[in-house]
Amino acid sequence: MINSPERVAPDTLARVQAEIERLGFRPSRAAQSLKQERAGAWGLELNSAGFGRLGAILDTFLIELTTGAAERGSHVVPFTAADSAEPLPAYERLVASRVADGFVLTDTRRDDPRPAWLEAHRVPYAAFGRVWDDPGITSWVDVDGASGVDAAVRHLADQGYERIGYLGWPEGSPVGDDRRSGWVRATTDLGLAHPEWQATSTQSLPAACRAAAGLLDQLGLPGRSARPGRPGRSGPGVAIVCASDALALGAWRVLVERGLEPGVDVGLVCFDDTDIAEALDLSSLHQPLDRVAERVLHLLATGPDSRDPAGGLLLPPELVVRSSSKPAGNRTTRKEK
Repeated sequence: MINSPERVAPDTLARVQAEIERLGFRPSRAAQSLKQERAGAWGLELNSAGFGRLGAILDTFLIELTTGAAERGSHVVPFTAADSAEPLPAYERLVASRVADGFVLTDTRRDDPRPAWLEAHRVPYAAFGRVWDDPGITSWVDVDGASGVDAAVRHLADQGYERIGYLGWPEGSPVGDDRRSGWVRATTDLGLAHPEWQATSTQSLPAACRAAAGLLDQLGLPGRSARPGRPGRSGPGVAIVCASDALALGAWRVLVERGLEPGVDVGLVCFDDTDIAEALDLSSLHQPLDRVAERVLHLLATGPDSRDPAGGLLLPPELVVRSSSKPAGNRTTRKEK
């Protein structure tokens, strides 16, 4: 009756529902799972690549995913792999024990063994991140890092910055390489290309500080004590686009140590729009994680028939403009597509 209310007379159904409420009865999800031979759960491996790069982004995505799954009558089962470089045994255990009906992949990367294994074993999955090795696999949704960084560069150029450097991750990270390509494309299109105006760093704060210091030197931006007269902007404006908020924190720290102010002496735009960017009033690219989670759950619910043969779904980030990329005295926050 609960599972098929349309088969019951309206008066009878109303009396039964009233009694259900009086008794506080709730259907047993475990019993339903046994009957349907489904767990009603999606597994999500935490820190699957071992990079720690997603950080707060993965935290927010997990919240959005868990909330959305509950609205669809399912739930999320987080788990870890003993060896992030060889994660398949953990997936095999969850499939064999029927703890999860399928998986949400994050931290996708080149030479990722998971998509091919899941495809071969006909296990449902959807990825937050492109499946980089096989364009024929389209069960993914991702944020378009290249277009986001392109928009950040053009925003800085519109603000009058002409010397725009880039602080990114070491070459070989598909996400990092994608974001860097946006800087290359935009600076080339605008006639501002200088390939030497870039530096790389891991997500480590000390490493980011060292890389940012070297990049500022390349851009010709000394500390205030080394500049005659009023320090402010003199000559072409100097700016840096960072591949993440964590890298931007390193750049911000170096600027402060040199007596320089973001948005006055140097422009600064970063990526991810985490608490770091908000706390330091840094312009940043915001990832639409609610839409990512919604699309991932849609792919899981509808299965292979929902896959777009033309490819996965790329969502544009939003540029949140704060004082670090605007003239002094104008601190209003707004969003740009």
